[in-house]
Amino acid sequence: MTYEHLLVEIKDYVATITINRPPVNPLNSAVFKELGDLIDQLDQNDEVRAIVLTGSGEKAFVAGADINEMASLDLAGINQMNKISRTVFTKVEQSTKPIIAAINGLALGGGLELALACDLRISTERAKFAFPEVGLGIIPGGGGTQRLQKITGMGVAKEMLFFGDMISAERAYQLNLVNNVVPQEELLATAQEWAAKLAAKPPIALQMVKVAVNTGSNTDIDSGLIVEAACFGNAFSTEDRKEGLTAFVEKRQPVYAGR
Repeated sequence: MTYEHLLVEIKDYVATITINRPPVNPLNSAVFKELGDLIDQLDQNDEVRAIVLTGSGEKAFVAGADINEMASLDLAGINQMNKISRTVFTKVEQSTKPIIAAINGLALGGGLELALACDLRISTERAKFAFPEVGLGIIPGGGGTQRLQKITGMGVAKEMLFFGDMISAERAYQLNLVNNVVPQEELLATAQEWAAKLAAKPPIALQMVKVAVNTGSNTDIDSGLIVEAACFGNAFSTEDRKEGLTAFVEKRQPVYAGR
C-alpha cells in the first residue's frame, strides 16, 4: 500500500499509519480520500488486528484542515470537503479494528476531530488541543461538536468550542480527552504496546465491544442493552470463545484465530 500523504507499516498484526504532510500534517481532500481508502483496506486485512494512527514529526499530530484549500472553495466545494471529512471520521469510528491515536503534538480542529473518532488516545506531555474554528468565523464540521460533548459533557464542550483556547495534555487527561500522557520519546512505543495487547485478544469480541459501546452511546439504555445482548451472542458463537474458555481451564495463554 503506497500513498502520497500516508505512511503505512504492518508488523505483528499491528498497522501503524503516519499522516505525512510536514511540518504540521494538515488535512486536505487528498488526505481524506487516502485515509478512507486505507481504513477500508485494513478492515479487510486479516493480518491487521489493531491500528495506531499518528502524525509525522514532533510538532503536530494534525494541526487542523488545510486552510489554503478551504479558502479557495465556494459553498458547494466546502460542503463536499466537509462531507468527505465526516465520512472518513465515521469510517475511523466504525472500523472493525480498534484504533489508537498517538498524539505527537498539536491536535487542532480537524486533527482533534480525527483523534476523537479513534477508540483510544495517547498523547505526549507537550501536546496541545483546541477547536479554534469560531475564531475563523466557522465551526467544526467533521463531528467535533457531537463527539466532544459525549466525552467531556456539554458544558466543557461549549467552553472549548466557544473560546477556542488551547488546553494542555494534562488538562486533556483530566477531561478524558486522552487515556494516557507519556513523554515524547515514549509515545509511539506506548501506543504500539497497547495495540500489541489488543492484537493478542479475540478480534471478533473486540469488534463486538466496539459496536456495543458506540451504539449504546447514541441510544437509550434499553436499546443499548438489546444491542449488547446481540453482540454477546455473536461473540459467544465464535471459535475464539471456545479457545478462550479452554485455555482458562487448562491454565495457558489462549491463541485466537479470529473466527
